[in-house]
Amino acid sequence: MRRLVIEKAAVKHNLSVIKERAAGAAIYGVLTGDGGGAGAVPLAKLLRAEGIGRFAVYDVKDAEKLRQAGFEDEEILMLRSTTDREELERLVDLNVVCTISSVDTGLALNALAENRATVACAHIQVDTGLGFGGFLVSEPEKILLAYRSLPNVALEGIYTQLHAVRSNDPELSHQLDQFHHVLEDIHAAGFETGVVHAAGSFALLHSDSARLDGVRAGSAILGRCRRTRDDRLKTVGYGEVPLAEVRWLPKGHSLGTDRPVVLKKPTRVAVLPVGYQNGFGVERPREVSFWAMLARWRRSKNRSVRVCDQRARIIGPIGATETLLNVTNMKCSADDLATFDIDPMFAKGFVREYR
Repeated sequence: MRRLVIEKAAVKHNLSVIKERAAGAAIYGVLTGDGGGAGAVPLAKLLRAEGIGRFAVYDVKDAEKLRQAGFEDEEILMLRSTTDREELERLVDLNVVCTISSVDTGLALNALAENRATVACAHIQVDTGLGFGGFLVSEPEKILLAYRSLPNVALEGIYTQLHAVRSNDPELSHQLDQFHHVLEDIHAAGFETGVVHAAGSFALLHSDSARLDGVRAGSAILGRCRRTRDDRLKTVGYGEVPLAEVRWLPKGHSLGTDRPVVLKKPTRVAVLPVGYQNGFGVERPREVSFWAMLARWRRSKNRSVRVCDQRARIIGPIGATETLLNVTNMKCSADDLATFDIDPMFAKGFVREYR
């Protein structure tokens, strides 16, 4: 059986780092992608036990799972706007804080709440350059229209999504300046903004100025965000699987299909029954600089697996469903347990287990 292990102690450690960086700002535990592959509900329960009471999702189903799992009073923020009436009805039924990213999405939510003789809660989304959604900073009059023309919507917050590429990125400062100009326009018109948040995981870890009233921690919880040497996070998530087979192969034997490797001497190999279809060796998009690509290439050349507390190097490329290990100088046999790093976001065919 393949197991995906989520280390609770490592998650708690990362949360301590996140809380320190948040410095008292409200923390939203971002559970997009089924909690980054760690499971939205079990991860939310662990976060709640550590004092996190606000959550953010991207799918209505995740909000439903949380409410059904007993998250009745916690704030759940939907990080995506919609004009779909059925989806809006579900969000309002679940008492989810919606996102308004345009005049149309605001009017759709207000109309639904008016028909129900109720008030829906929402945050305003501002686009400072990411491009995936939100009021443009160049059109403040449309943002003010939302504050003036939605009597059945309680605007409890406002946020943007920053897209800094590296630490001390001047683009991040530019985006924050644009966001603050929007906030000033809103305040000058006599409106309150509620909770103001801009920092996702990367900005939270690398920019004090992006902290504001709240922060959104997602990939940082699992230590799977863009990392720097001094970020103090721990990488969460590893796989466990028994070896399928161990045998000797002669000199000159070829291994693999894509870019096959020819053995230069007799080699004892073990078959690890996981491959890229299971998410093994799959990485999130990173920087495209030469040095970043060189670092990825080096990691791929030095990938290894732990077998019986020993390090076994991968021979050749990772296969679709199986991967070969060099165990020539190791004491191991079929069914011995192998452990390896795997990003929970991409793990498929594993039974998830919190330890």
